[in-house]
Amino acid sequence: MIHFDLKDRTAIITGGAQGFGLDIAKKFLDSGANVIIWDVDRKELEKSFKEINNDKLSFNIVDVSNFDEVDQTVKQITKSINIDILINNAGITGSTAELWNYDVKEWNKIVEINLMGTFNCCKSIVPNMINNNYGRIVNIASVSGKDGNANASAYSSAKAGVLGLTKSLGKELAEKNIAVNAVTPAGAKTRILDQMSKEHVQKMLSKVPRGRFLELNELTSLVCWLSSEENSFSTAAVFDISGGRSTY
Repeated sequence: MIHFDLKDRTAIITGGAQGFGLDIAKKFLDSGANVIIWDVDRKELEKSFKEINNDKLSFNIVDVSNFDEVDQTVKQITKSINIDILINNAGITGSTAELWNYDVKEWNKIVEINLMGTFNCCKSIVPNMINNNYGRIVNIASVSGKDGNANASAYSSAKAGVLGLTKSLGKELAEKNIAVNAVTPAGAKTRILDQMSKEHVQKMLSKVPRGRFLELNELTSLVCWLSSEENSFSTAAVFDISGGRSTY
């Protein structure tokens, strides 16, 4: 696998205690970065921190849907270091149901975490990147944000919003040395699938021409490049990694 040079860079990875986030954290550490993982699950955070056992890894318990909590944590971090890389990975899928049967509170929660969480982190961290004249932001969206998944209107809508946010913010920062991009993965074998019905998961898989789920390392490699100095031109872009599912 290609080695990416992230030496002396500091990265924040939301939803970093497991799944995509944890795999990205491991690869970043291997690439020389200082990594701070955020999550709401203290037990999983402590477990992952202990397993990795790397002095360049630290963590914070942060609810990304709470702007004040995000902002206070960022202010504490930036007292001593700059934040060079932000991976907005925290998200939930929620249950599967037709829009007219969807629970309103759950619908709102999904949007608050997936879309507003991304907004909150960008709003708080981007000023530090501007002051430092450097930044790489990668928003983990989903192929459902492009295609729309039946019975997953909240998740699809939130991830579509993340794509719009990425394009807007990328253009706002285009004259600075800050790249903002999104990736749209197809389903992968992570615990997020446990939130869906077996029928919904099988339907998702049936749409992928490659006929299999995405491997964690396949997404991680793409995210690493987007987070590196080598990505010096691409911004406000959406990088598809859906195994051929997406039609645009």
